[in-house]
Amino acid sequence: MGSNLNQLIALPWAFSSVCPPVIALESITMAVSLFRLNPSRQRAIAQAALLLVALPAQSQGIDPPTTQTITVSGRATASLAGFGDVSLARSPFSATVLGAGQLQDAGITGIADLTRLDAGTTDAYNAPGYWGQLAVRGFTLDNRFNYRRDGLPINAETVIAQANKQTMEILKGTSGLQAGTSAPGGLVNLIVKRPRDQITSASLGWEQDGTVTAAVDVGRRDAGFGWRVNASADRIDPITRSSKGHRSMLAAAVEGQISPNGLLEAEFESSRQSQPSTPGFSLLGNRLPPAETIDPRLNLNNQSWSLPVVMAGTTGSLRYTQLLSQDLQLVAHAMQQRLTSDDRIAFPFGCSGENNYRSYCSDGSFDLYDFRSEGERRTSHALDVSINGQASALGLAHRFNVGLLTTRYQARFQREAYNWAGVGQINGSTQVPADPSLNYAQTNRNERSQELHVQDVITLAPQWSMWAGLRHSRLQRDSVGNDGAMPTHYTQAFSTPWLALSHALNAQDLGYISWGQGVESQLAPNLPTYRNAGQALPALKSRQIEIGFKHSENSLDWRVAGFDIQRPTWRDVGACDVSASCTRQADGQARHRGIEAEIDWRIGAWNLRSSAMSLQARREGSTDLTLNGLRPTNVPTSSLKAQAAYNVAALPGLALLGLVTREGERMVLPDNSVATPGWTRVDLAARYSHRYGAQTLVWRAGIDNLTHQRVWKEAPYQYDHAYLYPLAPRTLRASVQVNF
Repeated sequence: MGSNLNQLIALPWAFSSVCPPVIALESITMAVSLFRLNPSRQRAIAQAALLLVALPAQSQGIDPPTTQTITVSGRATASLAGFGDVSLARSPFSATVLGAGQLQDAGITGIADLTRLDAGTTDAYNAPGYWGQLAVRGFTLDNRFNYRRDGLPINAETVIAQANKQTMEILKGTSGLQAGTSAPGGLVNLIVKRPRDQITSASLGWEQDGTVTAAVDVGRRDAGFGWRVNASADRIDPITRSSKGHRSMLAAAVEGQISPNGLLEAEFESSRQSQPSTPGFSLLGNRLPPAETIDPRLNLNNQSWSLPVVMAGTTGSLRYTQLLSQDLQLVAHAMQQRLTSDDRIAFPFGCSGENNYRSYCSDGSFDLYDFRSEGERRTSHALDVSINGQASALGLAHRFNVGLLTTRYQARFQREAYNWAGVGQINGSTQVPADPSLNYAQTNRNERSQELHVQDVITLAPQWSMWAGLRHSRLQRDSVGNDGAMPTHYTQAFSTPWLALSHALNAQDLGYISWGQGVESQLAPNLPTYRNAGQALPALKSRQIEIGFKHSENSLDWRVAGFDIQRPTWRDVGACDVSASCTRQADGQARHRGIEAEIDWRIGAWNLRSSAMSLQARREGSTDLTLNGLRPTNVPTSSLKAQAAYNVAALPGLALLGLVTREGERMVLPDNSVATPGWTRVDLAARYSHRYGAQTLVWRAGIDNLTHQRVWKEAPYQYDHAYLYPLAPRTLRASVQVNF
């Protein structure tokens, strides 16, 4: 990987003879060096900002950035849905589309931060320094199956770089039409930046305590050929102690009009992050500790032998689009993703002294384990070939898409360490000896799938449309321990339909109803305690019904949707304490019913966006009657996310921004005996754009958690253990961007 990275890093300089502004990358690297050498952080940042202002470049005539901070969802499109370039305002499904400018204004730097902008999206075990996990409509997304990149499936068990992402799409509801297997709730799609007519941009950012980010974005498109390069480098020094690290990313995209009707696009990215992760706090016995008594800056992964989590990845894709006729085109899209990681942590888990393994000890101590899984490798391949277009049949107009997606996934692991090292304290004061012995085997996996997908929008009448789709999937999955033990093999085939009916009342209003299925596939745990160990379980078929209404006009967009999702649930029946003492079997369902609402309102100097969700999530139909009616852990009862921008008339180019996040209580334990209270967070920010000679400068500054709330942000129940994550303390951030 090292030699390959050196070659990749050298790529931008190949453009320097054609594009002198790429010199910005070298200047930013110098700025980061100044930061490291200068003991005064403030002075280093000022020097770097001045250096950016003075960067030599030719004027490219780029217009100043828009003064709006909010992407108008009614005018956006969600390509992930697979129904073509149809605006969300005229589509019978729920989705949120977030642009790069909106993410920058909110200070969002990773997948986990998306929860600040959309009410239907909440945290699901978002440990700082680790990969992000999201829940949509109360269901935790599966990082192996619920993420897409330009529409093709990727593995999100890694840190996903943001500098080369143009847009993020969140499709809500069961996704069997868009994915062969996936957890219900929704999908996340990352749209990569592609060549534009002309762009040269450089930025430098700072975040308390001393995180510094530098990035460049350079591209050209002319005479049927275009290219774009994005690069970023971060020094990570957050408020959380014992969490210093670094990350970098290099990406390039090219496109060529190889024939009058043929477009070839290629892109790649390579990224790497090294940073210690932050484990959660927990209950003290059966008691919820007051968040005010916990230092949110404390990292319990603070042993002298603690090592960083290192995640690296290289992803590349090739897409060819051929116009076959005026109403028909062929698209062939292939992608390969290679991930490597060293997963290491001083991991707090349970209390053997009190024979309680779901929380810490009553006195604040806990068992501390030395966990190390190094040399993890995950490789994904995907190829989708589809034909889309318009046609008439039986007197009706059709807009269709038919395709075949083939995927392969391979995961390879070494032996791991998970060894008891001693007893830690919740104040982080105890040091224990390391035990890196690689005592445990892990499971290697191979997976293949073929998915035939068909989608059609049928115009029944000028105001009525039928939206229909079907995906038929065939899976083959194999696993075996890397010591050769416990091999498994199974194949499955299933179909997941989706159907919607929409009625356009007029040019502004649309009503719809939709029904669809999703599917998940898994094995019973391959352990001797299970009677059906290693056997394939029947596919879990979830279903969703959604009824919605959308309004869109020049100054106002709003939508409201009611949904009902039912997902079958597995439960271990039996003691599971000796050999062949229990069976994993279907047992009732999880039912999530709720209402989502979203509004975008533009009035005078104001731009307002707000989204809200009220959710009733319950367990139903279990043979164990004590489980029925219980709420899932770590799912808020309600959430509200609001953003506002005010464009100051007295100083053109200045926008004042505010963000409010409100979430309801979350259950900590599966028996619902403990819950975290609801909380509210307020963020303030400002953006100022202006001309400086031939350049446009965009200054951003923000204060996150303005009122310094001390609350439990989320309560993930993982590995049969209750964890608690505090809301990050008040944090300052600032950045400057130069557009040449």
